[in-house]
Amino acid sequence: MITVFIPPQFRDLASGAESIDIEAATVREAVARLDERFPGVAHRLCQNDELRPGLSVSVGGRVSGLGLLQKVSPGAEVHFLPAIGGG
Repeated sequence: MITVFIPPQFRDLASGAESIDIEAATVREAVARLDERFPGVAHRLCQNDELRPGLSVSVGGRVSGLGLLQKVSPGAEVHFLPAIGGG
């Protein structure tokens, strides 16, 4: 099992849940499992089979450049993070 933290802007689709424990071996599988349980989440997280522009994923406390291809280990925490701009 992994724990996926639901971003605040998507919690309306997840009945307000802040996190969910699911079985997944990659971020792509995690998104698919989320979408099975909370239809519409994948559409908000992904575009053209990639994470939407402006989103990053953190697995086990490390931001991944692999996006949906990132592998996840049992017990991992997955966070979807909005990109932060600055100047």
